Amino acid sequence: MKTMIKTLSAAAALAASLGLAGCAADSGTSGGMHSTHAGSSPMSNTMPDANADHNQADVMFAQMMIPHHAQAVEMSGIVLAKPDVPAEVTALATRIKDAQAPEIETMTGWLTGWNVPTTASDHSGHGMSGMVDAEGLTKLKAAQGTEAGRLFMEQMTGHHEGAIEMAKDEIAGGKYPAAIQLAREIITAQEAEIAQMKKLLAAL
Repeated sequence: MKTMIKTLSAAAALAASLGLAGCAADSGTSGGMHSTHAGSSPMSNTMPDANADHNQADVMFAQMMIPHHAQAVEMSGIVLAKPDVPAEVTALATRIKDAQAPEIETMTGWLTGWNVPTTASDHSGHGMSGMVDAEGLTKLKAAQGTEAGRLFMEQMTGHHEGAIEMAKDEIAGGKYPAAIQLAREIITAQEAEIAQMKKLLAAL
């Protein structure tokens, strides 16, 4: 009987020891995740992992697409603030703004998680294709009514074509699955919007 009690006591001690070790390991893991974004869940899909499998193409895609998207949001806001712009154009501008603003936040989160700047200082000659220059933005701000709608769609068509080009580069050279998926979504959405804008322009 004494032998059985000793055996059970040893087993209980071993189980307790293993349990404590497991708790310590779990505490270390979750603590590392929480140190970056307080209050976030360790398994949150919205929290980028600084050690995520990504490469320079992913970094460049996000750093360049953020200001590219920001200009699209700005252009959409300019048109939405104007009176007498065709309803189809304002609906399109609203859709662009609502889609691209959250994508900016997503890409900013990736770059922050990767511990790299959210703005690009140098990409060895790589440019943001389709960006509207200062003169073009001045013209858009000055235009009114249907003419503003027409100019917006003409400028946004080229802007979208540039984004699609950048997205294709990400698909070809990127490594981070979420970035590649976003690139595919950008291509799908913006190709459809280009087709819509071409139809609307033909009808104006």
